[in-house]
Amino acid sequence: MTAVALCLDRRTQERVSAEASASGHLVTVRTTAGRELLAALATREVDVAVVGAGRGRLSAEVVAACDRAGIRLVVLAAGESERRHALALGVYDSLDATADWTELEPNLRGVRVPSRAGGPLGGEDASRVIAVWGPAGAPGRTSVAVTIAAELAALGHSVALADADPYGGATAPALGLLDEAPGFAAACRLAASDSLTHDELVRVAQRYASPRGAFWVLTGIGRATRWPELTSERVQRVLAQCRTWVDYTVVDVGFNLETDEEITSDMFAPRRNAATLAALQGADDVIAVGLADPVGLSRFLRSFGDLVEAAPETPSHVLVNRVRASAVGANPFAQVASTLLRFGGLEPAALIPDDPAGFDLALLTGRTLRDASPKSPARAAVRRFVERELAPEPEPQHGRRRHAARPRPVSEPA
Repeated sequence: MTAVALCLDRRTQERVSAEASASGHLVTVRTTAGRELLAALATREVDVAVVGAGRGRLSAEVVAACDRAGIRLVVLAAGESERRHALALGVYDSLDATADWTELEPNLRGVRVPSRAGGPLGGEDASRVIAVWGPAGAPGRTSVAVTIAAELAALGHSVALADADPYGGATAPALGLLDEAPGFAAACRLAASDSLTHDELVRVAQRYASPRGAFWVLTGIGRATRWPELTSERVQRVLAQCRTWVDYTVVDVGFNLETDEEITSDMFAPRRNAATLAALQGADDVIAVGLADPVGLSRFLRSFGDLVEAAPETPSHVLVNRVRASAVGANPFAQVASTLLRFGGLEPAALIPDDPAGFDLALLTGRTLRDASPKSPARAAVRRFVERELAPEPEPQHGRRRHAARPRPVSEPA
């Protein structure tokens, strides 16, 4: 028999209390307020606390009290805002508030069951992998990948940022994380031995904590000589497992798309660019990042054809970074857009204005652009792209129709 404390809204509380009593559990506490729950935990014998994820019920004090007393905490989240609140408090495995008793009861007994609220959006098919690529010349690929992951997390989605660059990882230092044990390489080794599970992913990943949207980070290799650990098959297995773990997996890949090494190498030898090619081919979307200056645009246009050949079935979105008049002349947004259209037949999905102060502050403090400089014009451009292309809101089923925003002229930051 398990002693259960309930801190839920009245309707959910009545349902869970009836089911718990019928299953032989003892409900010792019934309340709708977190403060009353804290008082009860200090005076009564409780094995499990079932708490709603609303701000009036779930708090840092409740989580800490359960940790100190060794009380199992089961959190029920009703909607994305409550789920995001639970994530901010370090509760990563909340259940959906509408979960039936067959899903909830094993958690009371200490058996972890994948939940609808903690898993991907409606199953594996709905979970998405987004690869972020850019040519040589530091176009800002990692900065864009980090910003996209932060914006997706801020929308209430569960997100993992994976650094699969075989030439050396950059996401860990960009976010102020320790990378003594690269998480993505560790996940690849576990995948090779068929040992990669959700619990193992949580163990090898690091958590970027943010009140505006936390997300998981699988850090990259610190030394370029470790690239043989990132084989094509291993990368494919890791990304497949990530699809069942989070809603969105953002993958920072390498710049090199060369495959000629296979001509002169042994057939079964590892390929240095295999991780990049596997991530691109296994992604649902590819973000192609270019740099807005004559050299950067030239490199991007010459390399974009190789990207299309490497992942012909994957939709690509062109983002041009650091758009500024000092590098391309007056009316820089129109200049960049016309150059891409004239020489590559490409229409950019987003033109990101130059914001050295915002990105420098983010690097200096080891935070995302959203946390370090919320009003950054670069961050606003990425946010609009994410909301429009990667995670659009569903059309409302009832009530007034939402009017689509009028498109901004190309001469403004897109």
